[in-house]
Amino acid sequence: MLSFSSISNEAASTGELTEEFSTKQAPLKPGLYLVGTPIGNLEDITLRALRVLRSADVILSEDTRHSGKLLHYYNIKTPLVSYHKFNESQREQVVLKRLCSGEIVALISDAGTPGISDPGMVLAKLCVDKCIPVIPIPGPSAPLAALSASGLLTNEFTFAAAVGFLPKHASKRRERLVVSASCATTQIFFVPPHKLSQFLEESSSIFGESRYCVIAREMTKLHEEFWRGSLGEAKEAYSTHQPKGEITLLIEGTTIEDEPFPESQVENELEKLLSKGHSLSMAVKMIATRTSMKRKAIYSLALEKFGPS
Repeated sequence: MLSFSSISNEAASTGELTEEFSTKQAPLKPGLYLVGTPIGNLEDITLRALRVLRSADVILSEDTRHSGKLLHYYNIKTPLVSYHKFNESQREQVVLKRLCSGEIVALISDAGTPGISDPGMVLAKLCVDKCIPVIPIPGPSAPLAALSASGLLTNEFTFAAAVGFLPKHASKRRERLVVSASCATTQIFFVPPHKLSQFLEESSSIFGESRYCVIAREMTKLHEEFWRGSLGEAKEAYSTHQPKGEITLLIEGTTIEDEPFPESQVENELEKLLSKGHSLSMAVKMIATRTSMKRKAIYSLALEKFGPS
């Protein structure tokens, strides 16, 4: 049987709520704690996360200045040590030594869950290999927050490091987008605001301008915004201004058409893509994601109409 007691807002605001829950918990065991932190709103943190951060011997932080604001807000005095992609290889052995000596080490990122498109994956793997406990402390996640409110299908979705932040090189980026465009699952991307226009230009040409998308911006913050519409409409809407803040962009999965494109339509699509600078093979791949017509048949047509004389 479960029993619940109400605690006044005054008690919660003064930290008594955290204190009461903390005293009923067993001491933390040594190990690496992956602690989820707010993605914008400082109130989006769990009581357990606060207890771990207070109890840890050290907190590894992607940006100590940024994380310092969170710790100051909750009056947490635990020492911060920088841990990011530029120094993680140098820090690993020092951190492992502290863990092997029985310390409690908390790892946080700038926002959300550490190790997901953030530093921490390598360290977690090293700890697992050395039988050092790795304990997840669940918390906010930008991809899941955006997906839950998007209105798109949530039963299957794709978010991976390669998809989250796309490659910098144009050819590799297009290859990744072509793979995503052929998937039936909802696709989730992190897009820097200064790259949004470029992303919409590239994705609309690969996914098709009619593909539905959701642009989630500044989630959990004062100016939170969800824009919904087709990729073509998004390209037009954001062509004249650059939005501010963090962006999570979702694109609906593909629905392969029952009937293949007529040859004339395939030819027109090929001509459009080639005029935009895509290679013949890339244009074939892109069209193959939008129709049930066999790629081999599209390639044969492409060679016949646009191949070397």
